[in-house]
Amino acid sequence: MSGANSRDAGGSQGYRGRNSTADRALDILLMFDDEHLTLSATTVASHLGVARSTAYRYLQSLTSNGFLDEGASGSGFRLGPRVMDLARLARKGVGLSDVARPVMRALVERTGVPVLLTRRTGSAVVCLEREDAGGALRLSYERGQVLPVNAGAAALTLLAWAPPGELDGLLSQPLPRFTDATHTDPDELRALLGKIRDQGHAVARGELDPDVLGVGAPVHAENGVVIAAISIAALSHRVPDRELPRYVQAVREAADTLSEQVARMGIS
Repeated sequence: MSGANSRDAGGSQGYRGRNSTADRALDILLMFDDEHLTLSATTVASHLGVARSTAYRYLQSLTSNGFLDEGASGSGFRLGPRVMDLARLARKGVGLSDVARPVMRALVERTGVPVLLTRRTGSAVVCLEREDAGGALRLSYERGQVLPVNAGAAALTLLAWAPPGELDGLLSQPLPRFTDATHTDPDELRALLGKIRDQGHAVARGELDPDVLGVGAPVHAENGVVIAAISIAALSHRVPDRELPRYVQAVREAADTLSEQVARMGIS
């Protein structure tokens, strides 16, 4: 059965428990498949179990936001440019992860601690990939998890290379505190970010998790823009200050390796 027909088999009965406009918009977008490249208002109305005028209103809303295009002479609605743009962004994210995984595994083998690949999205940091080391420390961060922008080596790395205008906006908002070591004062944080940019890496002890040491370094695209951070997380008491330089070197070399590969492949 095709995707649209199999969904119709449930009829409006399965839909009654989902009433938000967002749910309805997603249901419409999910009706598209290889056999249904265009949709009519009548088809959508039947699928959702609503009046044709109601379905048309949802379709117009999606069209006005670029998610759909309305064909001429009543030929139906097709996926719009905003969906294509989201698909492009998704491909970029997948490409970065694919290139990063071998570098991350090598860093785990070199340091014996877990590794994260993160990217900033607005006022938050998103975990793209994670490689565990199988030791005493297992990160609770899942792929896709949203992390704070002001705590931890990965976040500070991304914040340090944020465009000035975006940084101003981020620091104008109240910053959450997680431990006594979390940076919440904007002026102090600006000074720290300047130091991180100068030295090329970030070190954080107990800012997000009290017992965790993090070391992060930026991943640059071909144009020099920082698109991600690669970082490690270790139990803080197992990495005394005298041992820290070798971890910093390992992370920076991994970030440089990944940056070279990203630039060569044109990932941004």
